[in-house]
Amino acid sequence: MKILITGNMGYIGPVVTKHFRSIYPEAELLGIDIGYFGNCINASNVLPECILDVQYFADIRSFPDNILEGVDAVVHLAGISNDPIGNQFEEVTIAINHRASIDLANKAKMAGVRSFVFASSCSMYGAADDSARTENSPLNPLTAYAKSKVYTERDLEPLADETFKVTCLRYSTACGMSDRLRLDLVLNDFVANAVAAKKILILSDGSPWRPLVNVKDMTRAIEWAIQREPKNGGSFLAVNIGSSEWNYQVKDLSEAVAEIIPGVDISINKDAQPDKRSYKVNFDLFKKLAPDHQPRYDLASTIIELKEGLEAINFKDPNFHNSRFIRLKVLSDLRENGFLDENLQWKKAKISP
Repeated sequence: MKILITGNMGYIGPVVTKHFRSIYPEAELLGIDIGYFGNCINASNVLPECILDVQYFADIRSFPDNILEGVDAVVHLAGISNDPIGNQFEEVTIAINHRASIDLANKAKMAGVRSFVFASSCSMYGAADDSARTENSPLNPLTAYAKSKVYTERDLEPLADETFKVTCLRYSTACGMSDRLRLDLVLNDFVANAVAAKKILILSDGSPWRPLVNVKDMTRAIEWAIQREPKNGGSFLAVNIGSSEWNYQVKDLSEAVAEIIPGVDISINKDAQPDKRSYKVNFDLFKKLAPDHQPRYDLASTIIELKEGLEAINFKDPNFHNSRFIRLKVLSDLRENGFLDENLQWKKAKISP
């Protein structure tokens, strides 16, 4: 088997790479990434990419077609990864997350790829009432990031057929440890604040609902998506990924962290404007289609995993919101230092002899 992982040098990619090398020891694993976050390694350990057979560096907007030769499955993780970046780089987000994704899917189908797995998002449900959103619920994307996922799913569906299986994994909010840890995710942020500063500041009133999923369980869902037969969900499938037990209000997440990490002070901004991004999600379809790949991690085990992981790298920075653990900060620094242009493309550097 030959598997191509796009965006493999982000937060999810290193976890996917390790898992696939474990379950597919004889597979040929390829990675392609633009390299924005290549140096955002937690500690001075071995680069996760070393266990790949080949690592390519390229912009997904200028995808080199020859890479797809002989590829059986594409795991498409590449994209602008969160709302703050999407809000600042809205057109770039649509160009990368939507247009480049559809271009890649067309090229993959023409090259004979059999399975295309797209990392989508439950954020497309946006503002919702108290009922849990199913795959058939109305979509209400509120941000450029969420809109890009809606557009991509829409345009992937017509490409799917008996020769080209498309699986869109509508992920809950990610959390958990990775070799390229992100701390701009709600639970990861709370645990980092608890470890470094013994305090958690909730910028909203704490009421918004969020479904969460551990990054390792996200990876197991990708494993299932590659393996599933078209009769199990159809040639095109969009499915919510997570579990009903992981629907939490933001304030509940902070309290769970404080229970496991003693002495933590929680501060809620009761005067904050309501956060419209609030939704519960129903995961019955995923449970029905993938009974052997259901989430294994719960909230407590994930908090402990994060706490121990941060302690292992001697994390003590209470000012981490201005560090390489925040994706927007990394991109802003690259822009300010003249490495990226306004379209987040690498500038051609002038190298002194």
